Amino acid sequence: MRNERDTRTPGATGVRRGPHRRVTVAVAALMALTAVNPWAVPAPAQASAPPAAHPTPHSVTRLAPVAVPEEIRWTTRTVAPGVQVRTGVIERPDAEPAWTVTVQAPAVDRLTGAATFAPLGARAWADETARRLREAGLTPRVEAVGWPEYADTPRGTMGWRVRVGSYATSAEAQRTTPKVTAAGLQPSVEWTGYDVQQPADRESVRVAVVDPATFTGAVEATHHGDVADRERTSSVATSLNSLVGVNGGFFVTSDADGVQGTMAGIGAYDGELQSMAAGSRAALILDDGGRRARIADVTTTATARAGSATYAVEGINRVPGRVRNCGRPGATPTGLPRQDLTCAKADDLVKFTASFRAGLPTGPGVQVVLDAGHRVVSTGARGGKVPAGGSVLQGIGSAADWLTAHGRPGERITVREVVRDTTGRQVGLGPGDSVVSAAPTLVAGGRIAVDAATEGMLDPQDLSFGYAWSNGRQPRTMAGIDKEGRLLLVTVDGRQPGTSEGFTLAEGAEFMRSLGAEEALNLDGGGSSTMAVGGRVVNVPSDAAGERPVGDTVQVLPARH
Repeated sequence: MRNERDTRTPGATGVRRGPHRRVTVAVAALMALTAVNPWAVPAPAQASAPPAAHPTPHSVTRLAPVAVPEEIRWTTRTVAPGVQVRTGVIERPDAEPAWTVTVQAPAVDRLTGAATFAPLGARAWADETARRLREAGLTPRVEAVGWPEYADTPRGTMGWRVRVGSYATSAEAQRTTPKVTAAGLQPSVEWTGYDVQQPADRESVRVAVVDPATFTGAVEATHHGDVADRERTSSVATSLNSLVGVNGGFFVTSDADGVQGTMAGIGAYDGELQSMAAGSRAALILDDGGRRARIADVTTTATARAGSATYAVEGINRVPGRVRNCGRPGATPTGLPRQDLTCAKADDLVKFTASFRAGLPTGPGVQVVLDAGHRVVSTGARGGKVPAGGSVLQGIGSAADWLTAHGRPGERITVREVVRDTTGRQVGLGPGDSVVSAAPTLVAGGRIAVDAATEGMLDPQDLSFGYAWSNGRQPRTMAGIDKEGRLLLVTVDGRQPGTSEGFTLAEGAEFMRSLGAEEALNLDGGGSSTMAVGGRVVNVPSDAAGERPVGDTVQVLPARH
């Protein structure tokens, strides 16, 4: 007997009924599973590496019922007592996605003033564009696109989309684009299966359920020792002998935006804050090795003190003057969160911890090196390495002046760091505590509550920003907590036409709520979305190169004996 189970609601074909109908939820009682070797379950074709060794449970594992969406075919296996991994496929055989050509609407970036394009435009633009396409001998269609039911965006029509044709392949659609270009318009070849206006034909999901009442191991966010590094989720999982691992938060991917691998939002590992929040954004807080988990929007402040003099620290382990995803006071062009935008700060004080193992950023400004007792070892030009057990402060602008005035050898400069949630409650960090953050919130207080605009994932005043990431189907990694306190780690594959389209943010929220999540957030997604079980990748990452090296990860670790 293998430790797997196949369940399906008879006659069912998919989760969604259409753009205006909600997911139907059924509560499915989980039968007790006889725990045998979990690796008897066949792994996906690309997961060919041998599994890490784990103790094989020898008793019956019993978990209380967990709410699951009906109409999904589930295969469930117990990885360890209190840890289950479920694989599901959502299918709609009646869905008919196709390739098409979408005309992009001229737009202006609201923050930078740069000319750009948006997938939607005003009705007058859509009508004029359709006229020009008809004159070019094409048959356009004009589609109204409505706002999703986010908690902080308008209702009604978001904008108008103009498209041409329905094709079986991308290559066929591509052959139409020269005619669109000749009409003086900007074409884009798209797969309609990514549109929320129609059901996806297929989506592959994986759900890891961790029950702290039964599980004796730990759950932690980790950067695996070096915060200035990128590593694959499965590699970290293998190194840590992890039961289950998923990718974590947003991180820097380009040298132009900072040091690759450093987090673009709050990250805390084993009780130490290693990066600061990008404004007020959702975070998964794992206290006491994950035995107590919660989700909340959090902010961070930090203050450097030398005697009675103080100066605000606005960054930890990032390049001074460059703030990925913005969200820091005094940043330009905005101090609010703004996904995938790098803001600037002229006056900036940044702390580097001993976990920053790359070469320190160089350039104008001043650097103070501190020993383990927070005493100044040296003051001078920026660069070099963080000393073992010590830290470094780098400042530009007025922050450089402050460091010059107070960075005398032998003097103490301490940094006080505070993490708070939106209720004002301080988030304590001690050994075994960790925090991983992304955006946005999906479920709060048991209700769907997507605050995509507030957390900087889209801009209701600028449809050129964030539309595809928020309102189109994408690969997603999500985390949630149900009313029993169980942690849900979820991935959905995407960007795979006809195989797995992914979820929109609204669909991700709907899916997490259907699993019984009382709180949930969106973690990093796209090509980063990965789930590893026993060190083996069990989903299908969307990058052509395969699994993507990421910043931090969330790992479910067996008990240490």
